[in-house]
Amino acid sequence: MGKTTAEKIFASHLVDEPFSGTKVLRLDVVMCHEITTPIAIADLMARGKDRVFDPTKIKAVIDHVTPSKDSKTATQAKMLRDWARRHAIQDFFDVGHNGVCHALFPEKGYIRPGYTVIMGDSHTCTHGAFGAFAAGVGTTDLEVGILKGVCAFREPKSIRINLNGTLPKGVYAKDVILYVIGQLGVNGATDRVMEFRGPVVDAMTMESRMTLCNMAIEAGGTSGICMPDMVTVEYLWPFIENEYPSKEAALAEFSIWRSDDDAVYERVLDFDVSALEPIVTFGYKPDQVKPISEIAGSPVDQVYLGSCTNGRLEDLRIAARILKGKKIAPSVRGILSPATPKIYKDAMAEGLIDIFMEAGFCVTNPTCGACLGMSNGVLAEGEVCASTTNRNFMGRMGKGGMVHLMSPATSAATAIEGAIADPRKYL
Repeated sequence: MGKTTAEKIFASHLVDEPFSGTKVLRLDVVMCHEITTPIAIADLMARGKDRVFDPTKIKAVIDHVTPSKDSKTATQAKMLRDWARRHAIQDFFDVGHNGVCHALFPEKGYIRPGYTVIMGDSHTCTHGAFGAFAAGVGTTDLEVGILKGVCAFREPKSIRINLNGTLPKGVYAKDVILYVIGQLGVNGATDRVMEFRGPVVDAMTMESRMTLCNMAIEAGGTSGICMPDMVTVEYLWPFIENEYPSKEAALAEFSIWRSDDDAVYERVLDFDVSALEPIVTFGYKPDQVKPISEIAGSPVDQVYLGSCTNGRLEDLRIAARILKGKKIAPSVRGILSPATPKIYKDAMAEGLIDIFMEAGFCVTNPTCGACLGMSNGVLAEGEVCASTTNRNFMGRMGKGGMVHLMSPATSAATAIEGAIADPRKYL
């Protein structure tokens, strides 16, 4: 019987099975940021275990509140900064070099097919786009990962999600994943791997695949996974070209991590997205979604473009195409946060930043701050935000605030009209 990608990764990384069904896996990458890691650092220090299993496999960044907004967040940043220096962690990204973790680390080439990856952050599932098993974990698991380079999991079953057809004009990966979550529900993939397959995924860029996998957690998924292919190889080639004689050789090696044709899934779901409209959330759960035709015209106070879901160069290009030569409505404020310094620089070189600023957007440094209501775009009570982020829980971007999740294209159209708007009319 064949194996899924997740089953292959579990089998190849298995260190121990102390209890039936509980599998201890060797880790390839442990990622850290300044919100969840300082708690683990403090506990390890208190236990007399202030050490790391392998400084080359630990990647750390200050990204959630950057620069620090107050003494508390400055202390959190200092703890991570001092720890990284103490243990000679070379891949540490401080203010000026930092970006949103789930955009920065793939951009640096740290993720490969077949890897096991953990972080104290729920959207670690993003990295499954490379054919890796990547999962967000709690403080105790993060501590063990830092100290021993292992993590215990109950092996998740996989749900295969076939995305068929062709994406219509004005519909993007964000619309697809919102639609899928709407079909599954917020608990529909709990403790499961969401394996994204089909011609729509095959045609997607790595940036779009990361958007798909990023929101697997919003359906309860442990991880999202896409099959490694030549798109994966092309993205990673600058980092691996000295390891393989050709791209075809790299593809041959990466292909061992693809699910077998006779792999067994808990469920197989087929969705034809050929007639899909742009999708927008309403309410306070990511499975509460409506097609744009049913929600257009709802007013907003703020439009936010950024985050680990949709802050990449591809996303900025999509939004800028709509905004070029236009102004945002006087009733809204627009905020753009490119996800990494490289994305910021590339966007400047392409003239995208000028387009956003001329339209009336405030452009901020790379940060997660607005997404979780900590800085750089927090909402006031009663305000509504059209956002390219991944979570619309009550008060997520500020106490008493409401968030509508949507694609960069829909966000740009919404900024122009001051109310939720169909982007297709601007394309």
